[in-house]
Amino acid sequence: MSSEQPSRSLANIASIVAIATLISKVFGLVREQVIAAAFGVGPVINAYAYAYVIPGFLLILLGGINGPFHSALISVLAKRQQSEAAPLVEAVTTLVSLILLFVAVLIFVFAGTCIDLLAPGLETNVRAIAILQLQIMAPLAVLAGLIGIGFGTLNASEQYWLPSISPLFSSLTIVLGVGLLLLLHGEALATPQYVGFGSMVLAWTTLQGGILQWLAQLFAQWQSGMGRLRLRFNWNIPGVQDVLKVMIPATLASGMLHINVYTDLFFASFITGAAAAMRYANFIVLTPLGIISNMILVPFMPVFSRLAAPENWQELKLRIRQGLLLSALTMLPLTAIFISLSLPIIRVIYERFAFQAEASQLVAPVLMAYGFGMFFYLGRDILVRVFYALGDGETPFRISIGNILLNGVLDYLLVNQFATPGLVFATIGVNIISMGLMLWILNHKLDGLPLVEWGLALLGLIGSSFVAGLSSYAASQLWENFLGSGNLFLVLLQLILSISIAMIVFTALVFQLKLPEMEMLTLRLQQKFLRR
Repeated sequence: MSSEQPSRSLANIASIVAIATLISKVFGLVREQVIAAAFGVGPVINAYAYAYVIPGFLLILLGGINGPFHSALISVLAKRQQSEAAPLVEAVTTLVSLILLFVAVLIFVFAGTCIDLLAPGLETNVRAIAILQLQIMAPLAVLAGLIGIGFGTLNASEQYWLPSISPLFSSLTIVLGVGLLLLLHGEALATPQYVGFGSMVLAWTTLQGGILQWLAQLFAQWQSGMGRLRLRFNWNIPGVQDVLKVMIPATLASGMLHINVYTDLFFASFITGAAAAMRYANFIVLTPLGIISNMILVPFMPVFSRLAAPENWQELKLRIRQGLLLSALTMLPLTAIFISLSLPIIRVIYERFAFQAEASQLVAPVLMAYGFGMFFYLGRDILVRVFYALGDGETPFRISIGNILLNGVLDYLLVNQFATPGLVFATIGVNIISMGLMLWILNHKLDGLPLVEWGLALLGLIGSSFVAGLSSYAASQLWENFLGSGNLFLVLLQLILSISIAMIVFTALVFQLKLPEMEMLTLRLQQKFLRR
């Protein structure tokens, strides 16, 4: 947003976002641990995995940081004066709220139909629980849009702390509600007589958490002059059409991507415990992925927008390279760790109370699959934001449409070969093909990209992560052979040692590649460390 104040540096923004997101993700991890301890992989969490699909989809799609609402508002507000912001935001909020209120009513009325379409293979009791949970959480459809608008407007006014930490309020509400239930009833929550009560507590606390997250952002919007809780039906205000021009195709494109999640869960409903396993494994991956993606995408999005003019394309290409290689530098060592240490990671995080060793064996292979796809997920998001910055939301949308059919075919083929992990591999395949198509299109749109140079750098990073993963796995096996892993304390020590070895090996090998991005990252870390 245009203003007289100097803009913060990318490193400063990334630091704020990283710290706030880290705190939020830690609370999110505690939330998942409490849920796992209370319900394990039983009917409550399997039902919730399906009931939360639509509300969760809307929260990620519309309310998520780096989502289309956030990206659309950033891309427009960054080019306008602050005095124009409040009327624009209020008009967009009014329009979005009316549409999403209608969506929330439809979700409540047709909850049973939604669950049947998502999961035709559910058992009768699990289906009934999922329907009730979905009806309780239906208002999250409206809250998702309001939260997404809050993210965009606050980031446009260079407020990064509150938007990044606001999911903490949602997690904290669930932790308090389910945690109190666990303290009162313990492992009895997994028994049939507590299933109905426990499922309602989980759904109601989820809704209450969304309300708190929105209210926290709303107050900050008022304070910053970025709009109040006011109905404004004048949609001819300058900038509203610009927002919608990016928001609508971007929402549809991201929505098409999340339809792939529906497809995955459709097949998962025929596999016992698959939905719960995917939820638990996915969250472990999303914890570092969310922190790092926010560090990269949040500061880069306005930069991409400011470099959209043809005379700035050379610098834009440099920023695209930085985004992709920073994604690889941060994601690939995590891939090595999640693949080589999946079982001890699951044991340390989840294995207690209702979540037993059998559940760890079920979730570990799924975590390995998710870990394999981390870079492709974030790399695709980087490229999508480049298209948004260029004012082109149609290209990602068209690619996403083709991906729906591709994902369905891959799900059908891979689930027969790999069961639940096959559903994750299908999504990874879609992301790889999407990245390839978008790079090919950007190569033509931006008058050529140094793809061979970028590819060689990425191959070097992939090779480094492969060696790091082997080293980590070898260390883990040696620990088990000589010291064993009979209790969680030994597993934790095994994990710390093996992760440390993976990071040391990866860092040592990457320094040999002499990448400017690694040198830049190292210099920033040294400066911050010495300053403290």
